[in-house]
Amino acid sequence: MSNIIAKNPTAMHNYFIEDHIEAGIVLSGTEIKSIRAGKVNIKDSYVSIIKGECTIHGMHISPYEHGNIFNKDPLRDRKLLLHKSEIRRLVGLIKQKGYSLIPISLYFKGSFVKIELGIAKGKKLYDKREEIAKKDAELYIKRHMN
Repeated sequence: MSNIIAKNPTAMHNYFIEDHIEAGIVLSGTEIKSIRAGKVNIKDSYVSIIKGECTIHGMHISPYEHGNIFNKDPLRDRKLLLHKSEIRRLVGLIKQKGYSLIPISLYFKGSFVKIELGIAKGKKLYDKREEIAKKDAELYIKRHMN
């Protein structure tokens, strides 16, 4: 991955990421310009598969300042570009209990915008507490070793 544009900060905190998938995304010209300016947020977004097509919901791309009539709705649903075989595999995985498809990061690969998706299983509250306790213990050990 090169040139990371946006990351989903809550993805690692709320989910166990089991697998990663790279997908293309269908965007308009003014959306690309806003993304190049770094005005995108994928924090509250999620991916659904309906009728054999992957769609990302809740991804916010701010309107381009000089875009006037060509600007699209900032929160519109955007189609993701994946092969049919990948979509079929994802449908099989998502139908399992507790799994979902979430965006992890948005980045440039050459001149194309790509999105990294994660097949994730939701964490319970005690999992989150356990992870925080581990981090605190590691930090405590680091501080007292020096």
